[in-house]
Amino acid sequence: MMEYTDIGTLKYLYLDEIEITNGTDADSFLIEVAAKLLQQTGGRNWLPVIVKELSEDRYEVIGNSFVYAVAERAGLERIWCIIADGTEDARNISRVLAREETPKLNLSTASREEIKSALQFLIEQPNSPLKTVKLATATARIDEAPRQFWKSLDSIVALKCGITKGKGLDLLKTVFYLTPQPVIGEFSEETLKLKTVSELKTLAKEKGIVGLSKMKKAELVRILAQ
Repeated sequence: MMEYTDIGTLKYLYLDEIEITNGTDADSFLIEVAAKLLQQTGGRNWLPVIVKELSEDRYEVIGNSFVYAVAERAGLERIWCIIADGTEDARNISRVLAREETPKLNLSTASREEIKSALQFLIEQPNSPLKTVKLATATARIDEAPRQFWKSLDSIVALKCGITKGKGLDLLKTVFYLTPQPVIGEFSEETLKLKTVSELKTLAKEKGIVGLSKMKKAELVRILAQ
């Protein structure tokens, strides 16, 4: 097993020692202009690239890939890097802090204010498919729903809060994820048929099923037995 002795240190590494898997999506114009500026100001990348150690004298970029691209375009021989550990957590937080990925919120446990903040962020995005969504209504309906049992964000559509399948729901999935709690007690179709409609609806709510008001007993049994 490889021992990591340089974690957290700043090192001046040769570019040919560094690999990159997830490059920047920045426009080539930005890279070109930034590279010229870097050359004109001494060729020192004061904002270091975040790398992980692959083996002795071999590294991989996990954060600040734009800086790496600019340094490469500028023809630098060496760049300043910070050595991170090789965990997925290190990669994720490096990319989030470098604004290369959008941080995600756990909708299963999020507070009302966190939900509101996330929705407002999405609504205010340029050309957002959620721009017609009423923030207060969507926040309230999502917050009050049994989202701790949801297995998919598709359950939001049934709340009729202005968020529909397609681009709107896809955008929601860029900032939310779920960690559903297990539903206590699973029942066979025969057992379910013995329960009252009220009992079936209670079970359905625990499973995060919405739109129950107009469901008949047969439909409730079919859904719960799946």
